[in-house]
Amino acid sequence: MEITVIGSSPSWQDADGACSGYLIEEHDTAVLLDCGNGVFGKLRGRFDHHQIDAVVISHMHADHILDLVPFAYALTYGPNRESKPPLLALPPGGLAALRSLCGVWGPEGLVEEAFRASEYDPEKPLEFGSMTITFGEVPHFVPAHAMSIVGQSGARFVYGADCGPSASLVRFAENSDLLMLEATFAEGDPSAGAESDSPGHLTGKQAGELAAAAGAKRLLLTHISDERDVEQTRNIAEQAFGGPVEVAGQGSSWKL
Repeated sequence: MEITVIGSSPSWQDADGACSGYLIEEHDTAVLLDCGNGVFGKLRGRFDHHQIDAVVISHMHADHILDLVPFAYALTYGPNRESKPPLLALPPGGLAALRSLCGVWGPEGLVEEAFRASEYDPEKPLEFGSMTITFGEVPHFVPAHAMSIVGQSGARFVYGADCGPSASLVRFAENSDLLMLEATFAEGDPSAGAESDSPGHLTGKQAGELAAAAGAKRLLLTHISDERDVEQTRNIAEQAFGGPVEVAGQGSSWKL
């Protein structure tokens, strides 16, 4: 199983970057986790979008879904539009959200009709080829789901999506082979600490602590703005984790 970062920016794109989008490949199966602004163009630079089997969405914030729109236009009007469209697995309520979004300028069904779209049940796993995806709800500003992806070898990649500190995510990510966590907030940001009733994101330190508590074998940080000191965030996370920490930069990849 290979994990490739298509985009890793937070809610605004880094220079020449893209928001959340992660390509998971095993054998002849390809699944895209999230499809935020900028992701579709970056994806096309490295992979044939007609070969994507499924797109799975963690939550319905703009930086995780907006490039479903150009993806849908390509499937609807581009060459090879007779090919079988990818599955689109949305969280509960996702279809209504997309209809509202697309209805602002045109047909409400643009995205759902371009894909084979449906809403997943977070209590039930999804299977794509030799990969199995299970879901775990995490605290965010809207309903959001972490994902655990297990490949044929049994190795497990956990994508934490966007989330605040979470005991449930610690349990969900327990003993993961590769854990990807966001680190949106800078240390000392009031939104991340006691002054916030419901922090919806993590700091580097919180990400490191969460990964350590989960017993993850490897930690990747994502969702960090290039306007931040990314290396400082990595160092802080590494101290909290107690082991090496990497940053999920655009185009980077890992094999399990």
